[in-house]
Amino acid sequence: MQFTNEELTQKINELKNKLDVTVVAHFYQRDEVFDIGDITGDSLELATRTRDDDSEFVLFCGVGFMGQSVKVLSPDKRVVMPKIACCAMAKMIDGLYFDESVAFMEKNGISKENILPITYINSNADVKAKVGEMGGLVCTSSNAKFIITEALKEGKKILFVPDRCLGQNIANQMGLKSMVIGDGGDPKENDIICYDGFCSVHQLFSLDDIAFYRKKFPGILIAVHPECDPEICDASDFVGSTSQLIKYIKELPLDQKIAVGTEFNMVNRLREKNTYILSSTKPECPTMNETTLEDVYLTLKAIDDGEPINEIHIDEKTQKWAKIALERMLAL
Repeated sequence: MQFTNEELTQKINELKNKLDVTVVAHFYQRDEVFDIGDITGDSLELATRTRDDDSEFVLFCGVGFMGQSVKVLSPDKRVVMPKIACCAMAKMIDGLYFDESVAFMEKNGISKENILPITYINSNADVKAKVGEMGGLVCTSSNAKFIITEALKEGKKILFVPDRCLGQNIANQMGLKSMVIGDGGDPKENDIICYDGFCSVHQLFSLDDIAFYRKKFPGILIAVHPECDPEICDASDFVGSTSQLIKYIKELPLDQKIAVGTEFNMVNRLREKNTYILSSTKPECPTMNETTLEDVYLTLKAIDDGEPINEIHIDEKTQKWAKIALERMLAL
């Protein structure tokens, strides 16, 4: 039997009231899924806020590494996901590729003791654990500049994984030299050595898109996420994380036109007028949009039946070191 979204929402709310569960939803989720979240936000905000929540179950609407982050910070919670969708960027690196990146730097004359790894939170727990074991830490798009500033005080080379764009953009902001592994650069001559990963959604925005909007609407502002290519960030008026973009745009006068370079669902919810998507192609994250209301309902029903599905489990060693990497960031 097929249910309408209204019927599914009603069934979901009935189960939420019955069960010891908190539903959390990332900003990039479909509107109907986002709207049933008890806690909404970006990936780190969701992980830290659920840590202080008393529910036995966390039902996480997002992608796999986010559910893992909740489990890492709150190992006693039972974390389930309607869909364990895979973030394409997080999929680009694993423990083996991380080890190969370290080996590349060692081969080029930098000892392992002189490498300080930093992983963007958009990475799986095994990579966070590798980083933690080497004395490194996690960062987010909103605190990456601060984290890198603090890390450089140790006098080591920064290995930044997996997003080359975020690493390069922060380096540019700070006046540092950066390179991408595989581009032929010399790690000894650079401050930040970036792994060659990226977000496929944020690669959709182009200089032509910016030129189009500036010509069509003189005085328009361009705001983008730092996962965009450096040339896009350099040509924009504001660069910020998801939460920073939301704050910046909501504080603008309503008559100020703005074109935004980030995921469609979030931008579409920001405000009704004078807000445009900085792309001729709909920049919708396919994996973030895998989760449906029906998936949420079935996951809640499985909890109610005593047979939870899609539960996140992390082995003890990975749990330990990934948590250390996350907590180093939170301590700063």
